[in-house]
Amino acid sequence: MINIPQKLVFATNNVHKLKEVQAILGNAFQLLSLHDIGFIAEIPEDYETLEENAMQKARYVFSRTGYSCFADDTGLEVEALNGEPGVYSARYAGEDKKSTENIKKLLMKLNGVENRNARFRTVIALTLSGKDYLFEGTVNGKIIDSPNGFDGFGYDPVFIPDGYNQTFAQMPLALKNSISHRGMAISKLVDFLKKQ
Repeated sequence: MINIPQKLVFATNNVHKLKEVQAILGNAFQLLSLHDIGFIAEIPEDYETLEENAMQKARYVFSRTGYSCFADDTGLEVEALNGEPGVYSARYAGEDKKSTENIKKLLMKLNGVENRNARFRTVIALTLSGKDYLFEGTVNGKIIDSPNGFDGFGYDPVFIPDGYNQTFAQMPLALKNSISHRGMAISKLVDFLKKQ
C-alpha cells in the first residue's frame, strides 16, 4: 500500500492544462503547478517519444523537490503526414511554441490532402514516492480546413473528434474532458491513485 499524498505536483506552467486537469481530478487532490512550488528550472524534454519525455519531466521534478509528481506529453499524430507533428507538436513551427503558427504550418502541409485522419495521444508519467507509472489516452478524429472555436488550446481549433461535429475549441470544457485524450489518461491516473 502506497501512501498517497493529498498534494500532487503537475509538472507544467500551462494554465490551460492545469485548469483542465484540476476539473477532472475534482477535490480528491490539490494540484500544484511548478509555479506554486517555486520551481523555475528549465525541464529537459529531449527524447523522441511521448513516453520518454513525460517520464523525464516527472523524474526531474521529483528528484529535485521530493514532491510526488506527474507530467504529461501530448502529440497530435496526423495519418497523411506519417504521424507528424507527434512529439514535436508544441514546437512544430519553431521553439517559441506559438499555437497559431503550429496550426498554420499543419494546415499548409495538409493543403489539398484528402486524408484528414488524426489522433491526439497523451501519455502521463507519475513518479510516486520514487516509483514510476505510465498512463495513456488516445482520441481519433479529423483535421478541418480552418480554425473554429475559441476555447481550448494548441490544435483544438482544427481537431474534430470522431462522432462529433464540433472542434475541441468549440466544446464546453466538461464535454471535452469527458472524451479527450488527456481526460482519458487523467482518469486512468485518478483510478490508479484511488486504488492505492
